Amino acid sequence: MSTSPDMVKKNGLFRRTELSLLKPTAGIDAKPLHDAPARLAKLEEQVRLDLLNLDYPAYPWVTPRQSASGEHIWDVVIVGAGQGGLALSFGLRREKVDNVIALDRAPAGREGPWITYARMLTLRSGKHVTGPDLGVGSLTPRAWYVAVYGEKAWDELGKWHRGVWQDYLIWYRKVLDLPVRNCTEITGLEPEGELIRVSGHDVDSKEPLSWLARKVVLSTGIEGNGAWQLPDLDFAAIPEGRYMHTNWEYDLSVVIGKRVAVLGAGASAFDTAAAALEIGAAEVHQFVRRKTIPDVNPFRLMERSGFLHHFADMTDQQRWDWMMAITGEGQPPTQDGVNRCTAHDNYRLSLGVSWKGVRMIGDEIALTLSDGTTVMTDFLILGTGYKVDLSKRPELAPFADRIELWGDAFTPPASQRKDPVLDYPYLSGDLSFREKVPGTAPFLKNIHNFTYMATASVGYSGASLTGMKYGIRRLMDGITSFLWLAEADYYLDEIRAYADLDLDTDDLVKVAKKTAAERAPGGAPSGRKSAAASEPEGDFSPAPQQAQ
Repeated sequence: MSTSPDMVKKNGLFRRTELSLLKPTAGIDAKPLHDAPARLAKLEEQVRLDLLNLDYPAYPWVTPRQSASGEHIWDVVIVGAGQGGLALSFGLRREKVDNVIALDRAPAGREGPWITYARMLTLRSGKHVTGPDLGVGSLTPRAWYVAVYGEKAWDELGKWHRGVWQDYLIWYRKVLDLPVRNCTEITGLEPEGELIRVSGHDVDSKEPLSWLARKVVLSTGIEGNGAWQLPDLDFAAIPEGRYMHTNWEYDLSVVIGKRVAVLGAGASAFDTAAAALEIGAAEVHQFVRRKTIPDVNPFRLMERSGFLHHFADMTDQQRWDWMMAITGEGQPPTQDGVNRCTAHDNYRLSLGVSWKGVRMIGDEIALTLSDGTTVMTDFLILGTGYKVDLSKRPELAPFADRIELWGDAFTPPASQRKDPVLDYPYLSGDLSFREKVPGTAPFLKNIHNFTYMATASVGYSGASLTGMKYGIRRLMDGITSFLWLAEADYYLDEIRAYADLDLDTDDLVKVAKKTAAERAPGGAPSGRKSAAASEPEGDFSPAPQQAQ
């Protein structure tokens, strides 16, 4: 019996999901079980067993290489060791590509946004999401959570607390023993023949560092193709320490007892407003240019394997139409973020009002508003998102003008020709950059953009837990294809020269010689009588037929 969409809705399968989104914080105060260390040790043993059972083919196949000067050449250098960089490192190892290193500017355990600048309580993704595990059941987030907190806690959980998710990633890296160098700032990528020179320095000592790589993957998060954006106002007139972007790592204790003005309607604006209220701000006044807050999240419809796996297979026009439908009205804030704000009596919200000017009057900040009024405040929080601009990234800036963008590859209708998606890089199917003018930057094919801005080209992939399961596979296939094609001639020669014995033919040779002797003229079959000698004794001629 088939199940129609109407039947699914009627039976409550959609409704249950929608209602569960309204209770994301359920169960986030769970405590680890008293025997969690022993349970975790047992799970880790299961991980090792599962990986052993799945370890086929088990042979390494990528030839180690050195430069002419003897420098080690890395097959893959991953910039960024958050969830995407770790998962890619693991995936490549399973494909027997283990000459890989991931580099991250953060100290170990602080990679990504989860315990740095993120201020939401929970992840936006559902608790059942998978991805880093790459199909290994014992590595799934659920398996780890149940080992630490128990089955009952899992059943009661609404969504992942961001700190607990970071704990999972720390465990994931540890149990897999993934190769990561922390406290490493990457400042440049430069072609050296067919290779890429990755340059940077140690964050603490400032010691210059570099790696020579065949492939470079940028797993640098939401901000990986641009910079956090400030409004076009005179912030030079405002002292440092009196304003922040919602995506800056910042000590919010400075707002205790202060009046705070927040600009923006996105999730990070509400989350940071809530965090300011919770830490003890005297008042938080949030200003939103829109007259209404978006309340429908079209991103939910993208959580389908067809979309996640095959977005890149659509035409440019189809992909563009999808991006316009998804981004047109914006993603709403989370219900939890809104609830955290409205729970406070000292929270204010002004819709349809934007900021037109900022200046200091004495020790106060004066905000000139779009309705002609002025508001005095003590601290500014800017939830104004990011701007896609490859030239803002030091590692991409020297050749940013040679990278093909969506605005170079596709011409939208006139009404959409200022849309920010036109600034997204137009990527190949393996997430590599493409040349704006063919032949001017051939090295770009060896730099893969596993960031949020890959969305327009291949759908959810980098910086997206929802699409990681499919994005990692696509990226891995592209990298391993490149590596294999470079090895193919070598292995063809190996096959032609291959001489390892796989069969003992001595007995077959003996039988063949014996058979040849038997079949030679005058030769008698060994072990049996000749044809004449083998005739049985007695008269076996046919009996005469009797008359009918």
